[in-house]
Amino acid sequence: MATENNNLPVRLYQKQFIAMMQTVFGVQSTFTPTFGDLQALDGIQNNAIAFSVKANDVPVAVGTYNTDPNVAFGSGTSNSNRFGPMKEIVYSDIDVPYDFNWSFNEGIDQFTVNTDLNSAVADRLNLQAQAKTRLFNSKLGAYLVASAAADLGDVSDVNKVFEAASERYTDLEVVVPVRAYVTAEVYNAIIDHQLVTSYKGSAVNIDENGIVRFRDIVVTKTPTRYMAGKAIIFSPDNIGRAFTGINVVRTIQSENFAGVALQGAGKAGQWISDDNRQAIFTAGTSATTTTSTVAPATTTTTSHA
Repeated sequence: MATENNNLPVRLYQKQFIAMMQTVFGVQSTFTPTFGDLQALDGIQNNAIAFSVKANDVPVAVGTYNTDPNVAFGSGTSNSNRFGPMKEIVYSDIDVPYDFNWSFNEGIDQFTVNTDLNSAVADRLNLQAQAKTRLFNSKLGAYLVASAAADLGDVSDVNKVFEAASERYTDLEVVVPVRAYVTAEVYNAIIDHQLVTSYKGSAVNIDENGIVRFRDIVVTKTPTRYMAGKAIIFSPDNIGRAFTGINVVRTIQSENFAGVALQGAGKAGQWISDDNRQAIFTAGTSATTTTSTVAPATTTTTSHA
């Protein structure tokens, strides 16, 4: 956004808005467990690249320690080792692009706003941070669905779907907590399932303070509009990053009314490595779909979980 303003007074709010966005995102973002804290940069211009990550194209594997008497000893002395073949790890830089833009343009007239001008600006920035967080929710949900390695079928039997997911995570040797984002309909089906009723004495499934753990997978009830048409999105925690860059957030004295224009513009995106996308699954369909579709960028795989 241009800052040419015919010498009218301008106040900049980038740093305040960054802090507000990160705070609101941390509290209100549905997908914070998967993407972590919002990464934010101030003063970006026309940058197509958000940031770079160190990665390599060697997948992480679990090897077997070989205790054969002729490995590293006997006939294998000096020409073999018990740890198996050694793979060289070489890191490269992967550029992660921004995926979408955001902006706002509001007018605050001192004659009609009916409150202190500075209070109105602070209130509107807070509400804009909430609105941008809802935008992120739609984008992140769509990104997870587009990144999913497989769909586990319909959800008429939630126990069967969670069994299938649990088996896949066991085979993948996922070492971080796993979460299922579910619609209210699926959430209620889990709550009502016989495996979570207290009279069964189940020690595996817990209903505590509204948070359900079903087959050792944490369940998070999620608004349908953020599910990109799916009933369940399975994802390990903290496997991706969400980020935004801010071009400008400002107030500028208006020539057309007695007050200020409150304006802001920036870019945003999200990223999950190819390796970690193998641990994302979906299931079922929801009644409402989102119009936000973000295809995952093609990148080299990373060795980080």
